[in-house]
Amino acid sequence: MASNENHVVSDNELLQAALRGDEAAFTALYRRRQGTVYRFALHMSGDAAVSEDVTQEVFLALLQSGGRFDPARGALLSFLYGIARNLLRRRLEKKRPEDSDTLAQELAADDDVLDDLTRRESIEAVRSAVLSLPAPYREAVVLCDLENASYEDAAAALECPVGTVRSRLSRGRAMLGQKLAVKTARSIS
Repeated sequence: MASNENHVVSDNELLQAALRGDEAAFTALYRRRQGTVYRFALHMSGDAAVSEDVTQEVFLALLQSGGRFDPARGALLSFLYGIARNLLRRRLEKKRPEDSDTLAQELAADDDVLDDLTRRESIEAVRSAVLSLPAPYREAVVLCDLENASYEDAAAALECPVGTVRSRLSRGRAMLGQKLAVKTARSIS
């Protein structure tokens, strides 16, 4: 789908063209949004392979059911987050609880290089803490704080009111702060 110099093609225009069979439009949409969807999936799952699979599944689902997208309800990116969220929930529900604990421990024990030890430990502590949040709070923190989604876009992706996003984000941040404070206290003692 070509665009002139004065007109940036919107996500919605690309989607409509892709649904009509325009492969170039689908490719452009995929290139524009796959990185964001992948990062969301990675923050939510902590697993690169799962994130890659979910990203591919999101765009396949978009081709199959993209006609359900309603621009009046939110941005296409919010719709993509919603698809990814549902796919991730299904995958994570299949995992046993001890798998999540093992994943968090593996993330906390990732490559410790001496010159980057403090920085890596801090990053891994935050990743581990985010992964340990209950899903509703993790979703709000990942979307709003890590992916910089607006409250409105997060609400559309999570299919809840903006006030619920705000309260989940507030509670999620508080839980995250507590988890990181405990981790810091343990490492000091």
